[in-house]
Amino acid sequence: MKILVDADSCPRPVRDLVLRTAAKREFPVIFAANRPIPGAAGPGVRMELCPPEEGSADDRLVELAAPGDLAITRDIALAERLLEKAVRTLDDRGRRYTGETIRERLSIRNFTVALAESGLGAERQAVYGKRELKTFADAFDRELSRLRTEGGAGTEPGGMT
Repeated sequence: MKILVDADSCPRPVRDLVLRTAAKREFPVIFAANRPIPGAAGPGVRMELCPPEEGSADDRLVELAAPGDLAITRDIALAERLLEKAVRTLDDRGRRYTGETIRERLSIRNFTVALAESGLGAERQAVYGKRELKTFADAFDRELSRLRTEGGAGTEPGGMT
């Protein structure tokens, strides 16, 4: 079992929490991004620097994913691809993507994008504070515990595939 992180848009507090938790529990972590990510280093941590083309980091995460892994992404289309590979997937606010919820989330995202493209979208200021990090931390801990209990596929703790 490994942790996959869509690092391009992942908030720094989430990256730091993932690194601390993975080191403590001895899970390997793979960050994928189109640019170097500060702090994405350490034992059991791998940084996949991807080409600048649109979707290359997403493609790399899907390529590396295996059933029983845990992925962190706010990209709903990527989450859908990972779910198809039996990868547990959370967003950076602790919401779990499932087969039941992914289509609704995609529909809402597509509608919101269409509104924005037509000039009708509302401006949003996404706030990421202590409450959001706590919600993520609780969900992340739950998912790691479930995967370990279920004997997550992929690598053993401390290894890389």
